[in-house]
Amino acid sequence: MSKFLYGIDFGTTNSALSIYDEEKKEIIDTIIVPSILYFQSEQAATEPLKYVVGEEAIASYLSDGMKGRFMKSIKRILPRSSFIETRIHNKRFNASDLVTLILMELKSRADQITGTDCRKAIIGRPVFFDDDNASKDALAQKRLNKAAENAGFDEVRFQFEPIGAAFAYEKTISKKEKVLVADLGGGTTDFTYLELDPTKIGSKDRRKDIIATGGIYIGGDSFDSAFMWEKGTPYFGKHTMYEAAPGKMLKVPVSLFANICSWEQMNFFNGQKIKNDIQTYYHYAKQDKSFKNLITLTDNNLGYSVFQSIEKTKIELSKQPSSVFKYSKMEIEIEEEVTIDQYETIIEKDMTKISHYLDQFLTAHQIKPGDINSLFLTGGTSMVTAVKNLFNTKFPDVPIHTGDNFMSVAKGLAYSGYLFDEE
Repeated sequence: MSKFLYGIDFGTTNSALSIYDEEKKEIIDTIIVPSILYFQSEQAATEPLKYVVGEEAIASYLSDGMKGRFMKSIKRILPRSSFIETRIHNKRFNASDLVTLILMELKSRADQITGTDCRKAIIGRPVFFDDDNASKDALAQKRLNKAAENAGFDEVRFQFEPIGAAFAYEKTISKKEKVLVADLGGGTTDFTYLELDPTKIGSKDRRKDIIATGGIYIGGDSFDSAFMWEKGTPYFGKHTMYEAAPGKMLKVPVSLFANICSWEQMNFFNGQKIKNDIQTYYHYAKQDKSFKNLITLTDNNLGYSVFQSIEKTKIELSKQPSSVFKYSKMEIEIEEEVTIDQYETIIEKDMTKISHYLDQFLTAHQIKPGDINSLFLTGGTSMVTAVKNLFNTKFPDVPIHTGDNFMSVAKGLAYSGYLFDEE
């Protein structure tokens, strides 16, 4: 019987698993699942909690009238020491518990294909879960390791995600190259500079080939949050005034709107105190229509559908000079044209941080553009026009290659079996 190894890319937006046949030395299949959980609204107290993952979570969420608990971007809570647990239908879930559910779904689908109970996996992780913070990084790693164990993997190794992408790219080249890999996902942007050589594919020790690694906690979710802040929140009452005292008008706290711009906070933005506060502001704001939209958004769990519209606008702007940010649900009406120039202004702060970090990375490791034979870009955020322009500007003479933006990392992780042979 064949021996299998799973390469798992647990991502902020999507997760992928590549099945590697260690006897045939080839990948036989790759599965992609949106990193989404949905707990149905109707649950029997005497039965195990029902939930669905991925595409089914989206469908169930919509068919359930968006009444249950919908969770996205769970990866972003891994380094958050402030997140201890969340309660869903009186059952407590910590960060590892939530990640476990997604890893179990991936494993179950892969096991059905292989006909085995595969317990061996190489799991990807960003270079830094939360910028250069060692304690948060260690916490995230510990939580991810626990989730893998809970999901049924007892032989586990971890690999930096951009190294996984590099090994996938290595399969496509014919000669030795020094490559800068940029993995731009939903939560992080990671860089790895390494030497690839097609004659070394399958070699047991690749440590000497990895020259430098680094990363920054900015990705596609950061762009979406910035867009929501600039273009979305005005439709949810960001500029609403309320009567703090007779004749004294103040603007409602901006903290309310910061919460709806961040998925890891919106996941848990349903506490009774927050709901009471919003109702109080609404009352003293004379039932302001746009502020009512905030109540509708939070009470009806509409965050995902709003961010779907933001994502659609972002994707369209990667292909054309303008798009319409459009949303219409439960009396929330948004229709606003957005040009590529406006979008790039919105994400300029995040793009500047990525650019500055890249400069620091190259300087710290004494890497000159002339030292780089090729660039390999992967991850969904690499398709954003401003991102492509950044690399074209910084490396005008370096060939830029792209792979499958959603499978490259998982495939490369599956090719990293040498990690099990290291002491």
